[in-house]
Amino acid sequence: MARDSVLTRVAAGAAVGGAIGGAVGAVYGTYDAIRYKVPGFLKIRHIGQTTVGSAAVFSLFLAAGTLIRSH
Repeated sequence: MARDSVLTRVAAGAAVGGAIGGAVGAVYGTYDAIRYKVPGFLKIRHIGQTTVGSAAVFSLFLAAGTLIRSH
């Protein structure tokens, strides 16, 4: 496969989006769990769900944006 193919660019966009979204989701999930005083091990679950959800959404949008921009 060519180095600059559309699929490669979209996959790279999705990977970068997942990394950035995961980092932001982890920070926001931690803040949210502390703010609402989530008890015990539910904090870990809450932070994990927020991290995965944010990573998935941001990855989807960054991959779509990369697909639109590439020709």
